[in-house]
Amino acid sequence: MESLAESMREQPAMPRFEDGSVNLRELVRRLAENVVNAIMDAEADQLCSGGANSRNGYRERNLVTCVGDITMRIPKLRSGSFFPEDVVERYQRVDRAVVSAVAEMYATGTSTRKVQRIAEKLGISRLSKDQVSTIAKGLDADVAELMGRDLADARTPYLWLDATYVKCRRDGRVASTAVVTAIGCDEGGWRRVLGLSVVDTESYDSWLGFLRRIKGRGVHGVQLVTSDAHKGLVNAVEEVFQGASWQRCAVHLMRDCMREAGSRQLKKRVGRIMSPAFRAKDAATARAMYHVACDMLRDCCPKAADVAEGAEPDALAYLAFPPSHWKRLRTNNVQERANREIKRRSRVVQVFPSERSLERLVGAVMCELDEQWSESRYFAYGKIQELCDEKRKKEPEGAGRPAADLAEAARKMIIASLELAEKVDAA
Repeated sequence: MESLAESMREQPAMPRFEDGSVNLRELVRRLAENVVNAIMDAEADQLCSGGANSRNGYRERNLVTCVGDITMRIPKLRSGSFFPEDVVERYQRVDRAVVSAVAEMYATGTSTRKVQRIAEKLGISRLSKDQVSTIAKGLDADVAELMGRDLADARTPYLWLDATYVKCRRDGRVASTAVVTAIGCDEGGWRRVLGLSVVDTESYDSWLGFLRRIKGRGVHGVQLVTSDAHKGLVNAVEEVFQGASWQRCAVHLMRDCMREAGSRQLKKRVGRIMSPAFRAKDAATARAMYHVACDMLRDCCPKAADVAEGAEPDALAYLAFPPSHWKRLRTNNVQERANREIKRRSRVVQVFPSERSLERLVGAVMCELDEQWSESRYFAYGKIQELCDEKRKKEPEGAGRPAADLAEAARKMIIASLELAEKVDAA
């Protein structure tokens, strides 16, 4: 406990009241704060012993106790994460974000009955000004740290971008407001939240400013960006991350093709024709299956075929990367999951009283996700290193087979998939 002894020696004089008597409550509060922080330091040092890991600063978390608020200085590690789950609830901040938003609704004159109904869902019977101030201050500090951190320490080869819409009061009226987020995977295989912003609309100017801010904080080495086909977003990516490939989300593409079909039955068939192409095990087969799928769509839904044919280069961009990465590169699922969590949290509030309260809640959700992701790699270290493997850049598997043989095999696989789906429906 040398660190505890050192911290005690560094403390100022014993706390006293104005009449000179010792303030025992403050003394106990300081002792509790010092002991908790010293224990966390010792545990973190133990995890880093042997040189397998190293310390990377601190993040502060406020903890309300019976003797007053104490500031916990939680050690950060360069690989993985450290968190004292036996002392403080790990993801407590997100619920506080909702509480803060509800409290602000009180302050802005929203219907008392409506706010009370929302507060009751959270188990809140009363909120004081001091509570609101403390909650908001802690959340703002966490979000500011996440959004301001330096991102230049490692290359970010993969980037996922998306926007979700939440109702927010702006200029005296309720409007659908876009929340844009960026998630990256660095060269070590770790996912990180790179940025978030509340904007007027999912426009080119909004995306351009957002991506420039991310790049200005150090994001570099981007090789592939996955997103939907919003024109403003695609143009902004091309301008800010020149040289990076753009992957059109395969799920969004299939939805776009299905939207061109008239009947429900035809929509289902369009989706079943396209989906096998994205499950192929090698690049040559995937391209052959995609071409065959376009031909089959031409026979049943020409408009869907036009969409698929026009999107081919971007829909298959993931094939230029290691096959072990394909499943996570061809879709925007990592963003979809984050958006679902944002929606789930914001559903309690329904209409946010201001953009600031919306940004606070979304930032808190992303802080939570960022902490979760720090516990395990998105790509195993061996797999992420395949990006540097020159062997994969040689002629892909299946490239030597005659085109006619590939096309015939691709057609058989798609037909087999359709027949299997029909049997499942019949059962």
